[in-house]
Amino acid sequence: MVQKAQAEEELRRLSMEMRYLEQTAEALQQRITMVNAAISDLMYANATLDGIEKEKENAEMLVPIGGSSYVKVKLADSNKVIVGMGAGVSIEKSLAEAKVTLKERLDELEKTMNSAQQQFSQVAERINSGRGRLESLLASAREGKP
Repeated sequence: MVQKAQAEEELRRLSMEMRYLEQTAEALQQRITMVNAAISDLMYANATLDGIEKEKENAEMLVPIGGSSYVKVKLADSNKVIVGMGAGVSIEKSLAEAKVTLKERLDELEKTMNSAQQQFSQVAERINSGRGRLESLLASAREGKP
């Protein structure tokens, strides 16, 4: 009887742990998705800066405004870029400084991505081993064994 109670307690504990791990995995997956989006955005910005670097002053360009729409503009100064610093703050930088800033952010995001992916792998591994243990406990319970 004591073994049955212990098995039931372990089953409850393991079940709760599995729910927690699944929620953690879902949160990590959302974080990975957001970091991926930010990385894509920075890569796009960097590619745009590379393109601007090759243009001359007064060159006509198409600038994306969202929704697959563009506006035609003339490049006034190919060496000055406004860079968002966060919290709604933007500053003017030279093109070279802007590229360095974007590269630093990209490096930081890639570190964050690697960390999140490692955490996700560890959580997924724990979920898989926990499911195996949970299944064996349920099978034992069905057979009436502790």
